[in-house]
This record gives sequence, structure tokens and C-alpha cells, in this order.
Amino acid sequence: MWKFITLGAAALLLGACAGIGTLSSDVWTYSQWPDGRKPASYTFERLPSQQANVQRQQRLEDTARRAIEGAGFTPAADDASADVSIMLGARVSPNEVSVYDDPFWWHGGLYHWRYARGGLWGPGWGLRYATPSYEREVALLIRDRKSGQALYEARASNDGSSPSIDSLLSAMFDAALKDFPQAGVNPRRVTTEITR
Repeated sequence: MWKFITLGAAALLLGACAGIGTLSSDVWTYSQWPDGRKPASYTFERLPSQQANVQRQQRLEDTARRAIEGAGFTPAADDASADVSIMLGARVSPNEVSVYDDPFWWHGGLYHWRYARGGLWGPGWGLRYATPSYEREVALLIRDRKSGQALYEARASNDGSSPSIDSLLSAMFDAALKDFPQAGVNPRRVTTEITR
């Protein structure tokens, strides 16, 4: 009997560890990528606001390179010779949860309720659990350099208790480009590895 209990405990432990080092994101993709067109050379395009913070934007571009090149693109020798341009963005915003989202917001009875800024359920009777939650999102847009036509758009987002996004960027860009150049069901859940 102890043998089965030990094996069961080991299986549970291994199952729990399988999620460590991975990130699940909701992904939206929209594609007008021409049939038969192969990924070629790319360059990054920066908005004026992104040019104002060059160091931050450079870090974002450096993080996205692995996913972009994993989709088949190669860096262009210069901007003029690039086949496509790629715009990137990333944001983190707090999830604002209203007590009115919960039908039992009045805190009474034997029901459960959710604290306005938390997102956790707790027993009624006025106990409050304030756990912050943040939405983290990356986005990219691939344009044809000659025509300016948008060819592929992707977003990946997830929620978490930390506003930190830097260690997750690579995994999120991997998720956004996982099905390139196909679109897919929007949204869909994509799990990728977190690399340091």
C-alpha cells in the first residue's frame, strides 16, 4: 500500500513541476500573409514615442529577436534592404476588478465575494483579501516594406500577481509567433517555455 501512496505522491509532484518554467498566454493573430511568400529579411520600425526611450525599445527588440528569427526571418543588412518591417510593443496594467462584478458584492450571508482590486474569492462576513493582479501583453505588427501593407498582427497576454514583464517577454513573443504565418482561433491558449 505504501508503494502506491509513494508512487501517487511522486506523480503529483512531477505534475506540479511540469508547469514550472512555462507560461500560458492568450494569443490573437490576424494574417494577410500571401500564400507562398517565405519569411525573408526584417528590420524594426519605431514610433516617435519608442524613439524617445531608445534603451527600453532596444531591450524589447533584443528579446523578440529569437521568436522572430525562429519564425524564419533574418536580420537585414540595413533598413533599405529589408523585406518587412516589424513594430513591437509591450505593456503591463493593473486589473481593476469592481465589487459589482460579483452578484454577492454586498458582503453578507454565507456567500463568497471578490475584493475590488484583488480577484480572489473569500468568505462573506466582510473579510477582504487584497491581492493585486496585472495584465501583461506584447504585440507585434509585420508590414511589407515596399507597400506598407500590414501582413501579420499578433498579441499575447497573460495575468499574474507581478507587474514585472522582462523575464517573460521572450516566452510571450514565442507564443505570439508560434503559428506564423497562420492566423488561428482567437483567442487561444498557448504555452511556451520561459528562458532566462
